[in-house]
Amino acid sequence: MNLSSNGNSSLSGGIGVSCSAARRLLAFIGGTFLLLTLLVQRPSRGYAASSTPAPQSTNPIAEYFLDWAPRVTRIQSEQPAWISPLVTVNPCLLQQLRYDQLWQSQQHGVASDNFGDSKGIELIPWENIGVILGIPAWIARTGTLQPPIRTSTPPTNGWADETFLIKCRLLSSNAEHGNYIVTAFMGFSAPTGDNGNSSGHAIFTPTLAFGKGFGDFDLQSTLGISLPNGGLARLGMPVAYNTAFQYRIMKYFWPQFEVNYSWWPNGQREGESQVFLTPGLIVGAIRIHDGIGIALGGGYQVAVTKEPAYNHAVIFSARLLF
Repeated sequence: MNLSSNGNSSLSGGIGVSCSAARRLLAFIGGTFLLLTLLVQRPSRGYAASSTPAPQSTNPIAEYFLDWAPRVTRIQSEQPAWISPLVTVNPCLLQQLRYDQLWQSQQHGVASDNFGDSKGIELIPWENIGVILGIPAWIARTGTLQPPIRTSTPPTNGWADETFLIKCRLLSSNAEHGNYIVTAFMGFSAPTGDNGNSSGHAIFTPTLAFGKGFGDFDLQSTLGISLPNGGLARLGMPVAYNTAFQYRIMKYFWPQFEVNYSWWPNGQREGESQVFLTPGLIVGAIRIHDGIGIALGGGYQVAVTKEPAYNHAVIFSARLLF
């Protein structure tokens, strides 16, 4: 999962739908089927811990899935109840289906529409473990990129790379007992994107995430480094540090301000850094049925340093929490 400040790991794109696109579609259908199965099995519980015992079964596999909802409820009751920021990855373990849309104005006269931003399905399959199965973003561009060009192929429309993220919660406490969390991430990006829209190499991103709440105020931070499996001279090993400040108002309103920083110690951008500032507002989670809720958010991201990945972006985010 991409943890860099610009929220988009794509470089440029290729046109058309290939067999790889069909595989992505099948993966999405399978993930959606799993999600719907879990929603059907989920008992009425709201968003608080439940004392209702899990159904019993003599089949270990069936017992695992029957115990899913009570297990998730207990796990989430042991951590803060913060909403996910627009860019910074939430250190808490969550279950949600997320779709983001970015309208980016890039340098050299190029504009990009990012459909999905490689978000997807987030689940809690085991104790203190969360996974995010990213759905590759579709990048649609207008305009022509002018020199200097940092990519090996011209930027056009196409699929971005497939991404995955594993969370391991190390320390946590809910609002009644400290309101803090420390989590380790391991992100992975597979070079499945179209030509010119892919990094061209697998990328591993170890990250440390942490957060602390003070009443209705909280801050969430991530610090990670991207380690490409090849292409180091071009991609480098960028270090990303993101921090989100949030304040909860009237239960459902979360105004936020994020600082998204990246620095390249090597590669084509050696010695360069970029900083984005991202004010925004998220509304949620609004319960719509039993333990199912929705959250909607939006913000405006603006670069405050020279030669950024893009100049500014409008962000929209929709989440289905369960």
